[in-house]
Amino acid sequence: MSEIFSLISKYISIITKQICEKYGYDEQTALRNFTSSETCRMLKNPELEMWEFCPDIIFEMWECEQITGNPRNSIYIRSK
Repeated sequence: MSEIFSLISKYISIITKQICEKYGYDEQTALRNFTSSETCRMLKNPELEMWEFCPDIIFEMWECEQITGNPRNSIYIRSK
């Protein structure tokens, strides 16, 4: 379980950096925006095993959530 926690922490760090780079947010704002999102709650849910996705897909899901209000509208989830 500690491996999964470590992986999730790494994903959060990577996605936070992606948010900073793309949207120009400072790191604290980007971290707060991501960790308060449904996408992050889904990432932390062990039943969903979202750590199987690469961080770029999780980032796309977060962006989709920002636009549509629901990360499940992502092309990566809808196509399954």
